Amino acid sequence: MQGTMYYQKMNKQITKSILGILVLVLTMTFASAIVVDADFATLYPGESERITVEVDNNGNFDIEDVSVSLNLAEIPFTAVGSSEKDIDDLDEDDDDTVSFTLRASTDATPGDYNIPYSVRYTNAENDSEDFEKEGTFGIRITARTEIDFAVEVRGNAIVGQEGRISLEIINKGLGEIKSLSVQILPGGFELLSKSKVFVGTIDADDTDLASFDVIYKATGPTLSAKIEYKDFDNKKQEETVNLSFKVYTREEALELGLIKKSNTQLYFLIFIILLIVWLIYRKIKKRRKQNRRIEK
Repeated sequence: MQGTMYYQKMNKQITKSILGILVLVLTMTFASAIVVDADFATLYPGESERITVEVDNNGNFDIEDVSVSLNLAEIPFTAVGSSEKDIDDLDEDDDDTVSFTLRASTDATPGDYNIPYSVRYTNAENDSEDFEKEGTFGIRITARTEIDFAVEVRGNAIVGQEGRISLEIINKGLGEIKSLSVQILPGGFELLSKSKVFVGTIDADDTDLASFDVIYKATGPTLSAKIEYKDFDNKKQEETVNLSFKVYTREEALELGLIKKSNTQLYFLIFIILLIVWLIYRKIKKRRKQNRRIEK
């Protein structure tokens, strides 16, 4: 008797397990019948973009009361309008699309993001069977490249003298720029160092310098340079800048007090005059001695 009850209990457990597995398989079958695809969009911080989401019913059954919703709680996007859209029904091997307008936050950090979505639907043949499919699709916030340039001159720039000039690269954008190099094209000065300098990466809201040793040849030189770099999207960019700066003649530098007049020549002249006077004095003194001896 006890053995019979034991086997009956085991059969019930096995039956429940099989039913559970069948329900799980059916659920997975219904869920896998839905295929979701979305556009990959790229936008700047503060910018809006329309995203089209396609829902494809690849199963061998009809579904209805289809709704697509986006979960934007933990990412820097907001929906312009509703974050949930409905599709009435999808027949077997049918598809339909819904569109969302997403806006990136103005202070969003550039990068790639996953947008979580949820698709809910009902089996058209049995309205008591509700299903849900979750997933994500990708979207990118890119950085607008904003670079500014300035010339920095070390010390006094005077014609005929050596000096150092630097091109300051200012990254005013939200994303870093990479593999930056500067090739200088002399105008009004002669290069003493190499003409091309590799700077590398400049982070957002940061600056760096490309410096060159020169001899100034004219009072109105121009720093012309070709700048090559890769932007946030790893695309190669190239810019040319022409920046003039002031170089003084020696006379202008003296008048402005940028340099002090050297007294070396004056001191040397005084020394020569004193030497001549001393020599003349010695000669006169010697001649007087000779005249005294003759008189005696």
